[in-house]
Amino acid sequence: PCYRGNTGRMPATVKNPFQHLVEPLDPKDSTQQFYNLSKLRDPRYDRLPFSIRVLLESAVRNCDEFLVKSSDVESILNWKLTQTQTVEVPFRPARVILQDFTGVPAVVDFAAMRDAVKALGGDPEKINPVCPADLVIDHSIQVDFNRKSDSLQKNQDLEFDRNKERFQFLKWGSKAFRNMRIIPPGSGIVHQVNLEYLARVVFKHEGFFYPDSLVGTDSHTTMIDGLGVLGWGVGGIEAEAVMLGQPISMVLPEVVGYKLHGTPEKLITSTDIVLTVTKDLRQVGVVGKFVEFFGPGVAQLSIADRATIANMCPEYGATAAFFPVDEVSIQYLKQTGREPEKLAYIAKYLKAVSMFRDYNDVSQDPEYTRVVELDLSSVVPCCSGPKRPQDRISISDMKNDFESCLGAKQGFKGFQVDPGRHKTVVPFQFAEKEYALEHGSVVIAAITSCTNTSNPSVMLGAGLLAKKAIECGLSVKPYIKTSLSPGSGVVTYYLKESGVMDFLSQLGFEVVGYGCMTCIGNSGPLPDPVVKAITQGDLVAAGVLSGNRNFEGRVHPNTRANYLASPPLVIAYAIAGTVRIDFEKEPIGINSEGKEIFLRDIWPTREEIQAVERTFVIPSMFLEVYEKIEKVNKRWNSLVAPSDKLYTWDTTSTYIKSPPFFDGLTMTLQPPKSITGAYVLLNLGDSVTTDHISPAGNIARNSPAARFLTDKGLTPRDYNSYGSRRGNDAIMARGTFANIRLFNKFLNKQAPQTIYLPTGETMDVFDAAQRYQQSGVPLVVLAGKEYGSGSSRDWAAKGPFLLGIKAVLAESYERIHRSNLVGMGVIPLEYLPGDTADSLALTGKERYTIIIPEPLTPRMMVDVKLDSGKTFQVRMRFDTDVELAYFHHGGILNYMIRKMSEN
Repeated sequence: PCYRGNTGRMPATVKNPFQHLVEPLDPKDSTQQFYNLSKLRDPRYDRLPFSIRVLLESAVRNCDEFLVKSSDVESILNWKLTQTQTVEVPFRPARVILQDFTGVPAVVDFAAMRDAVKALGGDPEKINPVCPADLVIDHSIQVDFNRKSDSLQKNQDLEFDRNKERFQFLKWGSKAFRNMRIIPPGSGIVHQVNLEYLARVVFKHEGFFYPDSLVGTDSHTTMIDGLGVLGWGVGGIEAEAVMLGQPISMVLPEVVGYKLHGTPEKLITSTDIVLTVTKDLRQVGVVGKFVEFFGPGVAQLSIADRATIANMCPEYGATAAFFPVDEVSIQYLKQTGREPEKLAYIAKYLKAVSMFRDYNDVSQDPEYTRVVELDLSSVVPCCSGPKRPQDRISISDMKNDFESCLGAKQGFKGFQVDPGRHKTVVPFQFAEKEYALEHGSVVIAAITSCTNTSNPSVMLGAGLLAKKAIECGLSVKPYIKTSLSPGSGVVTYYLKESGVMDFLSQLGFEVVGYGCMTCIGNSGPLPDPVVKAITQGDLVAAGVLSGNRNFEGRVHPNTRANYLASPPLVIAYAIAGTVRIDFEKEPIGINSEGKEIFLRDIWPTREEIQAVERTFVIPSMFLEVYEKIEKVNKRWNSLVAPSDKLYTWDTTSTYIKSPPFFDGLTMTLQPPKSITGAYVLLNLGDSVTTDHISPAGNIARNSPAARFLTDKGLTPRDYNSYGSRRGNDAIMARGTFANIRLFNKFLNKQAPQTIYLPTGETMDVFDAAQRYQQSGVPLVVLAGKEYGSGSSRDWAAKGPFLLGIKAVLAESYERIHRSNLVGMGVIPLEYLPGDTADSLALTGKERYTIIIPEPLTPRMMVDVKLDSGKTFQVRMRFDTDVELAYFHHGGILNYMIRKMSEN
């Protein structure tokens, strides 16, 4: 009933000690069984949060007294009493999901690991996924063309031309590795495809039923929690270990119960709810915890609404945001075309193991670490920004908030624009007409991202708003880069069938592709006259997108203010042309007859939207789209890829390169050494994101990566993006800390540069790191709170590793990024409570010696000695014994290679 990889075979003589719990789900069919947890007859089980029950079932089913022990089962059953302790348990998810930005480096690692295992005398084919893995290609397409009916085809053609080499490599991977399925480009966004197609909810495999669960190499993997499938994002290197059969070692989490009650006002969207939840839970503090939703308010939310809330789980900092399966979940599976037989056994199994929820039945409410409540009737229309998802602003406050941010000190809510420049206006010509830009002018308006495009209510709401806007004689200025990138072909299907697609097109919101696009930074170029006007006036131009991330430098280099909004609000701000508007008091536009039109005049009601949804979002659409999803892309089908089990590396390639991580690897472990006399490469502040550390977007023409590509004979139009180049370590190392919005305290300004301390020269971060490495000097990074927040990018750990960074010293870490640092053998150090770089009077110009004692224990304190004579203690954030084992091996992949090379 479980997968067992080559790293952990159960000894042949050991029987699962919980075998007595096995029984058939249907008494008439003894071939289909399950572990009946109710037969534990343990009163603790019925008080466990539903999410913890999933962890328990996995531990029971996979118990072999080797990798998963009966003591682990007891620890999970004892969840309530372990809240004040750090209890480590193993978890074997049922499957793994990847997208291509993180999937390409994973397949590169697998290919290189096969080479390494062979070099150590092992069987290279042991490097092979032993649990199902799906890779959805959705991050490569960019908004190069928009506003034209052929934009979709042109963008898809350009995507294939740019990424043919990457796609060939992935196609090789799908042949070379078992259990790996590739969903071709043009199919949709990974999390929406997961929700509508890939999710099993309950697995039926090798004669056993068990809950669907997963980890994914994208932080928004949590979206699937909205369907009652427990899943969360992990680093790429951790996912690789899971694919090879290694259980995840996790600290048993606290579970915050989030009780929903009340009824949303009729003009409220699911986006308004999720942005409210995000701000609320950020303030509560749920980092590293599970959030589980309950209460009568949940029953009023559709699965699409729940998935929207679960999607933004990383933005409020939790590990998972779980909505247990209920009757609404079953109806969603029916709506999306799942077979009746599956619906029957899903409900029957979950009821048998007490994992089926009735949100109106308070007797089912489990115990939680703590409970937080939200009255849905208190939610108001809102956006978030201008630089972070958790900074919610009600629409009525938007104008005042932006104007306050203009003059505020540089920071998350400030641009530090001189008061005398707040009313700067820059005229420009576009398409032979005169226009003008000012601070707050909207230049990007994108309906994008899995967060919202999976939700028919907000997508049809946007379409109905567009219809009313056109009927009222409103339009969008032609220089605004508008785009619509649905999460799956189903969205386009119901937008067309309902008749609203034509109105969206008339406002400039043509379908430009099926992928993350603007949300990931693939927004493509702005018109030259717009860029020149922004630059000339040093304007704080705005992007408005229905996404989940709006960090500085992510959406587009020329949009310093970026706001997350529902799809209808994206259109509203596009029509208005500015975020400096109070929709309650000011008209959204004036039609050709001179009549003032207000947003309330064109905003559709919940009842209007639901009526259209009931009529046009039907099972046959999902069946028609998904039955051909793996075959519909003709260019993918015709792509020729090698069939060898070992990959033949092309040394001239600028996309795919054998990484140096395993060079010189032997079977002999070297004891860890203290870090002596390290220089500080960067001195950073709070909320440094993985976008700052390892950008995904465009490659700046004056960057080290651009110089490298130019030396290889490429022109700027062929640079593509950093995300597409993640299979080549030479480019990714040069792209590390290359974000133009990186604020380095050494320079006291935003720039992808640092000071080479031995000489005092200012230079690009990569060039400085190279100089240090040539001198044989180790490096460290100083940082503040929430270091590594944002996307789950393994290159945000691999890049620093290649720059020679041995440790990071921060006030706190984002969960996935800390795990990624551990996975690469980079030491995450944390200041003790109350300590900061400022309180310790650290300038970053000291030299640091970090004492690594023996033996190491989880979360132990270590000494840091400065060349000034000062000494202070920090906590070493290896949180479990397994993480320490990885560190001793020099990282998780080295550990796996040595295990796979054993005879």
